Amino acid sequence: MGPNRKVAAPVCDLSLIRGIWEVRVKKYRHRQKKEQERVEKSALASQNKEAKRVFGPLSILEALLVAARTAQRWMSRTLEENVFVFLLEVQQQDQSEKHPDQKNLIFQLEGERWMDVPRELQWRTYLQEWHIQRTRIRQLPDFLALFTQLTVLEIPKNLITELPPEIGKLTQLRRLNVSYNRLFRVPPELGECEKLERLELAGNHNLCELPFELSSLKQLVHLDISENRFVSIPICALRMTGLQLLDLSNNHLTDLPQDMDRLEELTTLYVHKNHLSYLPLCLTNISTLKMIVVSGDELTSAPTKLCSSPEIKFIRLYDNPSREKRRKEEEEKKRREKENRRWREQKEEVKDSSEKEFMEAYISTLKDRDTVPFSTTKVSISCLL
Repeated sequence: MGPNRKVAAPVCDLSLIRGIWEVRVKKYRHRQKKEQERVEKSALASQNKEAKRVFGPLSILEALLVAARTAQRWMSRTLEENVFVFLLEVQQQDQSEKHPDQKNLIFQLEGERWMDVPRELQWRTYLQEWHIQRTRIRQLPDFLALFTQLTVLEIPKNLITELPPEIGKLTQLRRLNVSYNRLFRVPPELGECEKLERLELAGNHNLCELPFELSSLKQLVHLDISENRFVSIPICALRMTGLQLLDLSNNHLTDLPQDMDRLEELTTLYVHKNHLSYLPLCLTNISTLKMIVVSGDELTSAPTKLCSSPEIKFIRLYDNPSREKRRKEEEEKKRREKENRRWREQKEEVKDSSEKEFMEAYISTLKDRDTVPFSTTKVSISCLL
């Protein structure tokens, strides 16, 4: 190329180029808007929107995966477990509507069709109360220790034979009711539940002692071990210095210890339906004592202060049958039990609580009276409805 040769260069207006690009950008945005409108009107978008509403901010594929896993879980569970899950969800929804400040803290289960506590419960460790009754459940689940916020464990009238040692991990427990089951022992680990205020063990088959470790339950105010096989008051009970009510009725007690005045805050003492012939003088040292219920059939001696004090309701209960007749009936009953022991082991039997409920209702009416009858005869009433 020679030095004197000229090169032709195109010359144009820059505003013309800018106009061309603006037209192209406008067309591109228009096509993008049309595509978005088409997608929104399609079935896939509506499904994705519905999935986001149900499952949260998930894509349609993720939502389908969650639905598939849910269906798989329902197919793998039994019918009763699926019913349990459904009832639990309905129950929690009702609770949240009635008590919006409480976030579904109560679990209830009732009915003889239940043989075990459903495994699905282990994922709801936030629960604070269990109420399980009148089922055929024989043991508590192994995941009980996960419920560290549990404050109430009401499991009466089942077929439970023992409490697991893991119950000691329920350090927030305040009320435990295992009445009318088949307990034959209480684990010493229960003594680690130091916040326990109410313990009910009435109506179990072979319960005859309590572990010494329960002495650490200093906050216990209510202890019910009636309708069992105790021949003496457990030592641990005398060390529960905060007790206000002690129910020892319907056991095999022949006497009361001379140091019962350790229970300095005791207000109510039930010792009826035992074999007591006298009451110790130390009971007069308990200044808080307001009510004593005893069986008058065999009682021959009682401190005068207990019988005459206007501040104490001293109630004697008498059975209708004579003493000799009653003893013969008990001996005959024991003989039949020995003969039919195998048959009774095969047959599931749970003690009836109707007598105790009637007695508690009757005694509660006496609490409000200014005076009580010197003696009371227990009668049996049959009603035809």
